[in-house]
Amino acid sequence: MQKHLVKGAKVSIFFAVGLIILYLVYQRQNIAFQSDCAIKGTPATECSLLGKVWQDISEANYFWVTITMLLFMITNVIRALRWKMMFKALGYRPRFVNLFGTIMINYLANLGIPRSGEVIRAGLISKYENIPVEKALGTIFTDRIFDVLMLAIVMGLALCFGGSDFLTYLNQNVNLEQKLNALVNSPVFVLAFLSGAGLLTFLAFSYKVQIRNTSLGKKIIGLISGFSAGVQSVRNVSSLSLFLFYTVAIWVLYYLMMYFAFFSFAPTAHLGPTAGLVIFVFGSLGILIPTPGGMGSYHFLVGEALAMYGISGSDAFSFANIVFFSIQIFVNIIFGIISLIVLPIINKD
Repeated sequence: MQKHLVKGAKVSIFFAVGLIILYLVYQRQNIAFQSDCAIKGTPATECSLLGKVWQDISEANYFWVTITMLLFMITNVIRALRWKMMFKALGYRPRFVNLFGTIMINYLANLGIPRSGEVIRAGLISKYENIPVEKALGTIFTDRIFDVLMLAIVMGLALCFGGSDFLTYLNQNVNLEQKLNALVNSPVFVLAFLSGAGLLTFLAFSYKVQIRNTSLGKKIIGLISGFSAGVQSVRNVSSLSLFLFYTVAIWVLYYLMMYFAFFSFAPTAHLGPTAGLVIFVFGSLGILIPTPGGMGSYHFLVGEALAMYGISGSDAFSFANIVFFSIQIFVNIIFGIISLIVLPIINKD
């Protein structure tokens, strides 16, 4: 009972954080929207941001929305094929349906507790395919490493092609370099880091034999060994070039999802490929923030990026909701639930 209460509390906290961010973004855009209505002489009773968002969603071009959803599903097919290559390198041959289904459940779980989906995905594929869970976790970790590398490459491309607006925004609103320097140059931080690292190193070296011989030590060593094997699986894939092709293809399709989504909404339909690249980077960073599916953080960062290209806050808010609800809510919930129902039936034996 207590375990379920803790899980429920975690879900509630993450959803609360996401909703708070979303509410703050809404409030910010609503103030600007009301001011714009006042300038135009529109009565307050006819000036509702929620009404505008609903109207924009209902009037969106659903041909392009469907295209973006289809591309998203193709990325998950490719991700499953890439994951299968890693397992084959470890000597396992999991069925594609289990790989694809657990990936969709992964996304569904992340809508509840961010980052929990990876652990659930590893547990399910371990259960259905009789693969050690630590090896499954190792392959998923490798999967995420390549995602981070591709995001870094895409950010570099955005910096190269995005123009001075992107650099100006980073300097004024993020300024990561200054924040990192302030942290590293803090005497308290440096002293605490060095003291902690030194103490852990001393204890590990002094008691390494005793630690290895304990039951916990043996379990940890076994987990590290299996995890390491999963991470290194990419070294033994049947075709490294095909593995890299899958990796690049996933992120090219992610980019095309954002670019094609522009055509679903009239105020963004004129934006070009470079704007698509910059806004795609901002949206990807929004998804990384641990809120359910990037709720709130995705809306905020996409809105900030669209503002650089002259899109009003209210239109940017509508566009973010069109993309968010079509992918994060509709596709992930529908196919995640289908996978939760179908996989136990397929694997009942």
